[in-house]
Amino acid sequence: MAAAQLVDISLPTLPQGWAGEKDFKIVGALSGATKRNVEPVGPHFLAHARRSRHNRTFSEDERLQAQSNVKKTETEEDDDISEDEDPMMLAREAKDWKGQDHYAVLGLKKYRWRATPEQIKRAHRKKVLRHHPDKKAAQGNTDENDSFFKCIQKATDLLLDPARRRQFDSVDENADFYKAWGPVFVAEGRFSNKQPVPTLGDENSTQEHVETFYNFWYNVDSWRTFEYLDEDVPDDGESRDQKRHVEKKNANARRKRKTEDTIRLRELVDECLASDERIKKFRQQARAGKDAKRLAKEEEIRRLKEEKENAKAAEEQRKKDAEEAAKADREKNKKAKEAAKNASKKNKRILKSSVKDVNYFAAGDPTAADIDGVLTDVDLIMGKIDVDELAVLAEKLTIAGTDGAAVKTAWSGEAKRLVDAGKLKAGEAKVFV
Repeated sequence: MAAAQLVDISLPTLPQGWAGEKDFKIVGALSGATKRNVEPVGPHFLAHARRSRHNRTFSEDERLQAQSNVKKTETEEDDDISEDEDPMMLAREAKDWKGQDHYAVLGLKKYRWRATPEQIKRAHRKKVLRHHPDKKAAQGNTDENDSFFKCIQKATDLLLDPARRRQFDSVDENADFYKAWGPVFVAEGRFSNKQPVPTLGDENSTQEHVETFYNFWYNVDSWRTFEYLDEDVPDDGESRDQKRHVEKKNANARRKRKTEDTIRLRELVDECLASDERIKKFRQQARAGKDAKRLAKEEEIRRLKEEKENAKAAEEQRKKDAEEAAKADREKNKKAKEAAKNASKKNKRILKSSVKDVNYFAAGDPTAADIDGVLTDVDLIMGKIDVDELAVLAEKLTIAGTDGAAVKTAWSGEAKRLVDAGKLKAGEAKVFV
């Protein structure tokens, strides 16, 4: 046991002037101080000790305790109240709650009308722990469909109400369906020419088994002939007409009884089929399959449409990109042509300035004839060369600068090159020989 601890607690002082309030009267006095041993006990101390021991915060401890309680509840006794859940039942819409099997929803199919209120409450608690929207969200399930949870609430409310539960139990055909109908078809099966006769089966029977059963009974070949109920035929040989009349009457009676028995058996099979929950389940599964195929077909149509639209958009984008690229090329070529044109103009100015800067190769002031002769040859040569050759010649003349001999050498060299290339006739250039 923990050692005793002395706790010194002093009473707070009264506010100043409080005792002097009007009509105040002292009616008693505080008792003397008493020493008492106080031991820490109770759930709150245990919770404090648990948090201290595991170094947890309040929220962490509460969360872990809640998880522990859920596991404890899920694994408590009466584990038999945890039947497998039919996927079709889980997909049921809450608005169709009146057509649901309330016992099956809570996992109490094997108890049905024998289930006690306590069993219903425990079954409800287990179902809620498994299907509550908050619990599903905490487990990372983003499905917001809470229809089955609403079905659980409806089933619990109904089965815990004695009057409403009695109303449901009075029309609960699932309670003894197989026990009630199974022996009926076993008894009827003895009249079949074809043996063995298929059995009714149970709730876990396959669709093939159920269809085989009903197909057999809708086309049963019965050996019942009802001759035993015939009227005795006269055997005295006195009246053959009377004998034929009785035989005809018996044949008609047998046909009538056979027809009535066939109708009776057909109505029996119809009634059984109408109450068979398995047929409803198979139809729901078939509808779900058709819906799945329809959705798959719609999805395929949507996918093809989307692919077509994407292909169209891609083609339009390709054309747009091609147009933009062509436009960019045109702009680039235009700029290149303009640059080349500007360069050509610049180079031509260099060529014409080159002869002007050296005084048209004259020793003194050039005469008009000197200027005209030089410029004629300059224009002649410039007309025979392309832009690249023009640029090369301009570069040579730029290097030559104002050196008349160097400038003339550059021009003469270009004239000779053109003559050698056959672009200029010999002697055609008068100054640059």
